[in-house]
Amino acid sequence: MKYALVTGGSRGIGRAICVKLAEMGYHVLINYKSNIDEARKTLDLVAGKGSTGELIKFDVTNNEEIEVTLNKWMENNKDKYIEVLVNNAGIRKDVLLIWMENEHWHDVINTNLNGVFYITRKLLKDMLVNKYGRIVNVVSLSGIKGLPGQVNYSAAKGGVIAATKALAQEIGKKKVTVNAVAPGFIKTDMTSDLNESELKNMIPLNRFGLPEEVAEVVGFLASEKSSYVTGEVISVNGGLYT
Repeated sequence: MKYALVTGGSRGIGRAICVKLAEMGYHVLINYKSNIDEARKTLDLVAGKGSTGELIKFDVTNNEEIEVTLNKWMENNKDKYIEVLVNNAGIRKDVLLIWMENEHWHDVINTNLNGVFYITRKLLKDMLVNKYGRIVNVVSLSGIKGLPGQVNYSAAKGGVIAATKALAQEIGKKKVTVNAVAPGFIKTDMTSDLNESELKNMIPLNRFGLPEEVAEVVGFLASEKSSYVTGEVISVNGGLYT
């Protein structure tokens, strides 16, 4: 049995990624922070693909909670290791910088950037010891292009992109790859407040993307087929920005 962890796996893109990894034969650890009902729905979908999974609750901004939770899992699964990590958990708190409060900045940085550091550091050793691993960071168009009203979000995702490229160079010799997927406008709860009918006119494919379309790219990067791809950022944005 192969093991994969998806942070923020209860809804949206995270849920689609969990389902894709289940199709690929992984036992999926579905991380969630508070919404256990949605997490259970994801687990049901994983089971529906003929695979297995489990719910794993922790806040990606809380390093102590991450350590306790993952240490417990490792203690109960001594002969196993998590070979695929998808850092997907993220939040937006959009506001123009001139009106941005400290909490708008720190909450977004802590979730989208610091969380990637805490969890990746925790799981990396086992990947290096076993000389195999796949780390996929879900970033954003905002981290590549920058978007107004998202200075905090753009800074966080841009930081993850830079960290992806640096870490890929550190660990490539151990056959552990690190890549990022940068979605554009995708139909999820996170984009439900956006004006799709107006924004889609900016997109060459003239529509918002689907979570499953992002998950397909993540699935490739999480597979053995991507063995010569590392340090890359692949955009899934309908041609909005290249």
